Amino acid sequence: KSELRDPAEHRINGRNFITGKLAGKDVVLFLSGISMVNASMNTQLALDRFSLTAVVFSGIAGGVDPSLHIGDVVIAERWGQYLETVFARETPDGFAIPPWMEKSEFPGYGMMMPRSVVVTRKDAEPESRFWFSSDAGLLDIARKVASEVDLAHCAETDKCLVNKPRIVVGGAGVSGQVFVDNAKFREYVSATFQAKVLDMESAAVAHVAYSNGVPFLAVRSLSDLAGGDGGANEMMTFMALASKNSAIVVKAILERMP
Repeated sequence: KSELRDPAEHRINGRNFITGKLAGKDVVLFLSGISMVNASMNTQLALDRFSLTAVVFSGIAGGVDPSLHIGDVVIAERWGQYLETVFARETPDGFAIPPWMEKSEFPGYGMMMPRSVVVTRKDAEPESRFWFSSDAGLLDIARKVASEVDLAHCAETDKCLVNKPRIVVGGAGVSGQVFVDNAKFREYVSATFQAKVLDMESAAVAHVAYSNGVPFLAVRSLSDLAGGDGGANEMMTFMALASKNSAIVVKAILERMP
């Protein structure tokens, strides 16, 4: 916000939307709010009230891929709503979904069986979909940025990361209405969805962007490891550092956008 040129504030439905220029581009800057419903509602509100040609999302996430570390930035190629689930019935033969339901393409976690969502778009029939793709053109820009941008590695003088943060473009991310801090569930998410990160908003915004036919990209920096940390969850220690790294990458992408 402090870097916006010619900022103008618009308060809509209790939310501040700020127009101005950032990295030489006309932008509408706003907070999504935490979790899926807030993110969906405020993204649609922005799309309805402003003339947006793309949605670029900056935020933090929990790392799922064991090769990633706190501070790394992940720009996933696709996002899924992995907690759209059926709580299956327990039977002598294990957990079973209702017989009239189509079987999921993904294995469950105990009674939790992932499902796709039905999506509507203008001039198209409703479709069942799990993955929402990031925009190919924006991903190309992100790949160029990944080799050029240096990320911060110290939150404070005495709180520095062991590993130098890096930018990873590609793979999958998943989103849902739960804060994950559980090592076993983290392993399930990694194995089942080949996810690199999980968060509470990106797939919802990707869904809204897809339904509106607007290019989408999410930039997520790891503030914690979703339960894979050696000790206690470190989100509050490294949240500001992760947010800074995500913002650095978003601004670099904005500079290179048409």
